[in-house]
Amino acid sequence: MGFKVARASEYLAITGAGIKDIKLAKKSWVYPWQSCTVFDVSPVNYTFEVQAMSSEKLPFVIPAVFTIGPRVDDPHALLLYAMLMSQHDKHSNHVNELVQGVIEGETRVLVASMTMEEVFKGTKEFKKEVFDKVQLELNQFGLVIYNANVKQLVDVPGHEYFSYLGQKTQMEAANQAKIDVAEAKMKGEVGAKERTGLTIQNAAKIDAESKIISTQRLGEGTKEEIKVKTEVQVFQNEKEALVAQADAALAIQKASLTKESRVAEVEAAKAVALREAELQTKVEQMNALTRTEKLKAEFLSKASVEYETKVQEANWELYNKQKQAEAVLYENRNKRRP
Repeated sequence: MGFKVARASEYLAITGAGIKDIKLAKKSWVYPWQSCTVFDVSPVNYTFEVQAMSSEKLPFVIPAVFTIGPRVDDPHALLLYAMLMSQHDKHSNHVNELVQGVIEGETRVLVASMTMEEVFKGTKEFKKEVFDKVQLELNQFGLVIYNANVKQLVDVPGHEYFSYLGQKTQMEAANQAKIDVAEAKMKGEVGAKERTGLTIQNAAKIDAESKIISTQRLGEGTKEEIKVKTEVQVFQNEKEALVAQADAALAIQKASLTKESRVAEVEAAKAVALREAELQTKVEQMNALTRTEKLKAEFLSKASVEYETKVQEANWELYNKQKQAEAVLYENRNKRRP
């Protein structure tokens, strides 16, 4: 019994009583009735030279380096690796042959369906196809490809396809360079001749155009002179017409003002006469009103005096009658006394 602790790149695979199947842990108690295996999960580089044959039956060698290790981010894959591979050292021939067999088998099958031209030109696509197919087979062992590097393809002794292909490419490049140099030289000579001819043609063309332009300029100058004189005459005529029009308008305006002035004088005289008549009428009305009021005052005064006189007379007569009655009454009283 003991407490086991795995290193950073290791896992503990524990089996035995109390554990169903396999228990994976970084640290754990291990009892006497249990078994514990420590396995490393760090990736390993596997270098191979795969001998393959294209669809044209041309053999060649594919040097490749694969970095392969357990898939630590997938618990199920890690469990598969612990069950199938943990009892073997990752550098052992068993693991090496297993990985090599998978890579060579899938690579040969893939290459057999491709031509040499397709393999040579489509290196990226070829690498991806190999990567995907090999990874599919390694999944059943819990392994993952961290990196795959397919190096330059190599000829098999006795079959120098890539060597000849390289020589062909070099010769084609050299021939193309010679052609390019010859074309450049030809273009230079032809260009020089063309430039000389163009210079002569352009000089003649410029001389002819200069004469044409000179003649055109002379004609344009004459036209402009005639045009200016015509415009000056038209301007003078327009000015005279404007002056005549202004004089006529001034005469019409003066006549209109004279007419309006006379009409205003007549209207003013009539207005004065009408005003005098209105004022005279008002004066006469006021005089009549004054006389009427005076007469009313005289009649009212006379009537008032007569009324007061009659009232006084009536009062005096009434007073006399009262006094007479009192005198009679007094006399009667005196007669009745004994």
